[in-house]
Amino acid sequence: MLFTQSITTSTRDEMKDITREVKQVIERSGVQNGTVLIYCPHTTAGIAINENADPDVKHDVLLRLDEVYPWEHPQYLHAEGNTASHLKSITTGPSQTVIIHEGRLLLGRWQGIYFCEFDGPRHREYFIKIMEG
Repeated sequence: MLFTQSITTSTRDEMKDITREVKQVIERSGVQNGTVLIYCPHTTAGIAINENADPDVKHDVLLRLDEVYPWEHPQYLHAEGNTASHLKSITTGPSQTVIIHEGRLLLGRWQGIYFCEFDGPRHREYFIKIMEG
């Protein structure tokens, strides 16, 4: 089963917790055991799993990504001027896979699923693919 989700971001760099949305799709699907793939089809955004208990973690992650991949660099050649966004997207990756067991996501106690925006604000979409088994 494939589901398309829409998301709107409000800043250039942002990590939006989408755990609840993924859980709701799993509930609607009725799948009790299997896997869920969360996929981002954009080259300047990604999907990550990380701590969702302390909002400072998101801040620190985005801060460090900006340090590693500065928005402007004299050697960047990409004409759109968003090379840093592409590099951040490569670092986070386009997808995450999570086990579904007895109708629940098998995430760690502090884990959440994030849509990572690196070239916002934008209106985006991501896909949730649920596989039984």
